Amino acid sequence: MTTERAILIAGGGPVGFITALALARQGLPVHLFEAEPRINDMPRAATTHAATLEMLAGLGMVDEVIERGYVEPLFRIWDRQSKQLIAEFDFGLLKDETPYPFAVQCEQHKLAGMAQRRLRDYPNATVEFSARVTSMEQFADHVEITVDSAEGTRKIAGSYLIGNDGGRSTVRKALGIEFSGYTHPERFMILTTTEDLGLIYPGCTRNYVTDPGAWFSVFKVSGDERGPLWRVLSATKIEQTDEELMNPDATEKRLQAFMPKATPYDVVHRNLYNVHQRVAASFRKGRVFLAGDSAHVNNPLGGLGLNFGIHDAVELTTLLGRVIRREAREDVLDQYDLHRRPLNIEFVQQQTIANKRRMDEKDPVARQKEQEQLRRTADDPALHRAYVRKASLIESVKKRDAVAA
Repeated sequence: MTTERAILIAGGGPVGFITALALARQGLPVHLFEAEPRINDMPRAATTHAATLEMLAGLGMVDEVIERGYVEPLFRIWDRQSKQLIAEFDFGLLKDETPYPFAVQCEQHKLAGMAQRRLRDYPNATVEFSARVTSMEQFADHVEITVDSAEGTRKIAGSYLIGNDGGRSTVRKALGIEFSGYTHPERFMILTTTEDLGLIYPGCTRNYVTDPGAWFSVFKVSGDERGPLWRVLSATKIEQTDEELMNPDATEKRLQAFMPKATPYDVVHRNLYNVHQRVAASFRKGRVFLAGDSAHVNNPLGGLGLNFGIHDAVELTTLLGRVIRREAREDVLDQYDLHRRPLNIEFVQQQTIANKRRMDEKDPVARQKEQEQLRRTADDPALHRAYVRKASLIESVKKRDAVAA
């Protein structure tokens, strides 16, 4: 297998690096290109669910993820107007189904860094930073990409190409694959603080606070040398400008409105971004594949996007390994698009859209009905279990395994 052309990867986010690691561990040559000079450490996804932790265990990463992350078996949904707890859900109910009956709050740049460090142990893996994939062309037996770097522009041939280059994917655009869906009219803001918001929301570090006018969520991450950090996610108003939202006075006022306290907040990071619900029309075209945000994007409520991207990586690399080792015919690769795309629609798009609708439902009758349903679900052991199986993506993996069987 060492004489095979390398599998090329465009994009060095967590899904890109985990894809590379999964290939390298099989002895397959892999060459990853990342446009930025280093792994992006901007605050982004942080939730790693049980089904994903099982996959990371197979890659030798799970112990470090748990050690460097923050383990939380619970999440709570609140009503902001009444300040009442609507429902508490417990992944601990899944203890007989998974060795990881909890979520781990571990920031995505840490996952990417863990995979990157492990790649150094594999001589069949090459990683290039400051190397942007700008175009691609595919042939009957190989693909060819154009890469711009400090060395200039060069052409590189590979056996396959995996586009892990984000929601604005160059690879997806080069393939001419439609990215259907929509963009939410309002932008989302994440504010990260050193303040211990556990004093305000004791007993659980993942809290979703519904409100028809100003919802927000609060969750804890393991942080950095400053210690644990708390993130507050909320939606902004359509008419608000960057300056109106991002200046220190505005962010202080926002946090105080959500969670009043006597002293100012120590805000260590502010992030404002557009939010999309989109799925590529196909996850494969010939020898080129899309994974992670290149293939699908969604709002962050529920922490599902990154997890599903890692699931993409594990399934795709398993299929590629079987084909390259001649354990299966090349048409087995059709399974990737055949299964991953509908699973994303069912378990990520539908769930995240429903999660956002619940957070900002404005119809009081629909809002009350939704809250009553959540309470019934949390109080009924069978319904509660089914709910957390889906929320943890265990249900999506079981559904995929059932098809394979």
